[in-house]
Amino acid sequence: MWWNKYWKRFLEDMEKDFEDLERMMDEFFSTARGEGEIRGPYVYGFSITIGPDGKPIIRRFGNVKPPVIEEAGYREPFVDVVVDNKANEVKVIAEIPGVDKDKIEVEATEKLVRIKAENEDRKYRTQVDLPVEVDPKSAHAKYNNGILEITLKPKKPIKEEGTRIKVE
Repeated sequence: MWWNKYWKRFLEDMEKDFEDLERMMDEFFSTARGEGEIRGPYVYGFSITIGPDGKPIIRRFGNVKPPVIEEAGYREPFVDVVVDNKANEVKVIAEIPGVDKDKIEVEATEKLVRIKAENEDRKYRTQVDLPVEVDPKSAHAKYNNGILEITLKPKKPIKEEGTRIKVE
């Protein structure tokens, strides 16, 4: 039955994630004991949401997971991408607390957004792939209470998927 295969795959993916986490923690503790180079604050986490098709979506964040960010001390912020069909826009929302607005750098292309922010004791960096092509010149960014919100207009109007079905 497809349901059993789906859950089996989901549980196998979760088991792999926990094995990766265990491997990363081993690396961390060997570094903390002086067996390697200390790279700075360690952050790792994930969020699980249910997608429109009913399947779970797992998003990872942090600076411990592979690929390791190439410069020491940077952490990857939690980022969410929201496609708003009604407003015909794409929003990239990033949690980057503890930095000043003038220390945030945002760069957008048609297919991705790069974010870099740093203060004296906090450094963030990430690259976000966008689900649709956007017009980078339409980008608008706001930063308030540690939340960076970048709004972009898509090149083509976003079409809602599916057909509306009348419920009797």
